[in-house]
Amino acid sequence: QVQLVESGGGLVQAGGSLRLSCAASGSMFSIDAMGWYRQGPGKQRELVAGITSGGSINYADSVQGRFTISRGHAKNTVYLQMNSLKPEDTAVYYCRMTGPGHDSWGQGTQVSVSS
Repeated sequence: QVQLVESGGGLVQAGGSLRLSCAASGSMFSIDAMGWYRQGPGKQRELVAGITSGGSINYADSVQGRFTISRGHAKNTVYLQMNSLKPEDTAVYYCRMTGPGHDSWGQGTQVSVSS
């Protein structure tokens, strides 16, 4: 079983920055893809950014140019650098990692952006 632990959320003013981190632990797992999702108040969960083991990256149109997803050297960590934050970025952010035999989610971390 794979466990994901996120950190780095918080309250920030519009225009500010936050960096989210997600670390995976467990035994005998490999990771094919990592991603960050978010769910705002009254909204469906949506993909924010994803990265594959081969290095392919994609972003939601709403965050393109402001957010950057990256992997750590340990390969079991993923980061989301969020710049120029807007009030509409307010949401619970979830980390997800998938691989053979698992589809793992973190518990979520709250990001709140004040205007």
